[in-house]
Amino acid sequence: MSSCHKLSVLICLFSTSLFIVGGCKQELPGVDESLNEYLDSIYAANSIEAGIMIHVECPDKNISWTAARGFSDKKTRQPLMADQPVLIASNTKTYVAAAILKLIEQGSFSLEQSIDTLLSPGSALLLREDGYDLSSITVRHLLSHTSGIHDYVDDHYFDAVNESPDREWTRDEQIALAIQVGDPLGMAGEQFQYADVNYLLLTEIIEQQTDLSFFRAMRNILDYEKHGLRHTWFVNLEEAPTEAKPLAHQYWKKLNWDSYEINPSWDLYGGGGMVATTTDVARFFQLLFEGHIIQDDELLAQMHTYVLPQETSVYCLGIRHINFNGASGYYHGGFWGTDVMYLPKLNCTVAIFSLQREERELNATINKDILQIIENAEIAD
Repeated sequence: MSSCHKLSVLICLFSTSLFIVGGCKQELPGVDESLNEYLDSIYAANSIEAGIMIHVECPDKNISWTAARGFSDKKTRQPLMADQPVLIASNTKTYVAAAILKLIEQGSFSLEQSIDTLLSPGSALLLREDGYDLSSITVRHLLSHTSGIHDYVDDHYFDAVNESPDREWTRDEQIALAIQVGDPLGMAGEQFQYADVNYLLLTEIIEQQTDLSFFRAMRNILDYEKHGLRHTWFVNLEEAPTEAKPLAHQYWKKLNWDSYEINPSWDLYGGGGMVATTTDVARFFQLLFEGHIIQDDELLAQMHTYVLPQETSVYCLGIRHINFNGASGYYHGGFWGTDVMYLPKLNCTVAIFSLQREERELNATINKDILQIIENAEIAD
């Protein structure tokens, strides 16, 4: 969509969102309808192949809007439902980070504690034998991807998954693969290198501290039930909620992937693996950054405080602190096209899932335009 067309859509939506009677502004037809009209225009203008799902959660403005357009299955042309769950991939990292910080809040360990006594004995031995000084790597380093530990996810890994899509991977295999494919990247704290292996090690720490499988421990620590996260679970590791709809298909053209045809164990043990609806993900982000999950304000602030200079890395602790359209945004994305961002300025969360991975390029534009509609509604009020 051209910038001129986008602007005309926004002007049209704004002009129809209110009218003047006797000098008084009245909402017509309202923010929800404006958002629906906008989504219709975006969907029609961009020839979206699969589907797009959005949830907007802005409690201060009484906005809780969910919508979807397109298909949950491109082959059968099954219509996409707004409350269908999907694999949220690396958005899982924010949940893992929150669980770790919650354990810190409870006094189990500290951010600056070295991981040498926190990991499972097997993983600790593997890392030491590969030359890692575990006494110099802290929990903060794992959370911020500054541990210097080499990752296992590379082109060869994708080739292996592609060649054996039904393979059942284990976390131990993936950690061992990280040791096999590369040497230490450098001293901990010196550089940022995004690596799923950091979060596999964090789920080990959760297990070591709780004596529970990490996915069960996270459900307890983050209290899904209390917070209304009724459509959130780890695929293959937990039973889907009885009322949950079937997962929507997700696609990647480069390797001709359909998420239904790939064993999800390739991305399951903390680097990814969670399933959720847009509503649940947006609600989680909203509750998290409003302080309803981690009550310690100083500890929560660490989550979005830069670990390295901002020019070097905007990744903090399980979240990216970005500049979005001139304002701070706390953001994470996932492999399959799942993007979620909390805007402190508006106390608002927007979750956008593009089911065709390549179409996620639209997500940032959609996010910007949605926030503009919300701000226009605020002006109208």
